[in-house]
Amino acid sequence: MNSITFARVVHVLAVVLWIGGVAMVTTVIIPAVKKMKSKQDKLTTFENIEGKFALQAKITTLITAISGFYMMYALNAWERYLDYRFWWIHAMSIVWIIFTLVLYILEPLFLHKLFKKYAIKNPGKTFNILHKAHWILLIISLITIFGAVAGSHGWFLIQ
Repeated sequence: MNSITFARVVHVLAVVLWIGGVAMVTTVIIPAVKKMKSKQDKLTTFENIEGKFALQAKITTLITAISGFYMMYALNAWERYLDYRFWWIHAMSIVWIIFTLVLYILEPLFLHKLFKKYAIKNPGKTFNILHKAHWILLIISLITIFGAVAGSHGWFLIQ
């Protein structure tokens, strides 16, 4: 196995763990938490689960970045950013940037405190907003994965 193949395998595994976790949070955990009766149970349960997933997401987004940038460098594929047929490379970069900003900067600086403040005041509304945001991120991620798999196998939506 050459280094590019290894990087691709690592990249895909990291994305599976990262976006698979986002899917689990979006489709299972948030809906289950929203059905809980107690405000405190909702907040405590969500923070315990999300806190553990946040570490996994931070590690997998870092691995995704390292392997992705390595492949771009090793393949000297930077010009693909200038070709609209490789829209999925832009999408991968944008999705990664969004999640990285949230995980490493916005969440630790103020999103965690803001979430907690509003979840105590109005958990129903807060979890609905959180759920919608997760759905948006998941859908964008899945469209990106679709494009990346199709595009990396030579299928372009636009010729």
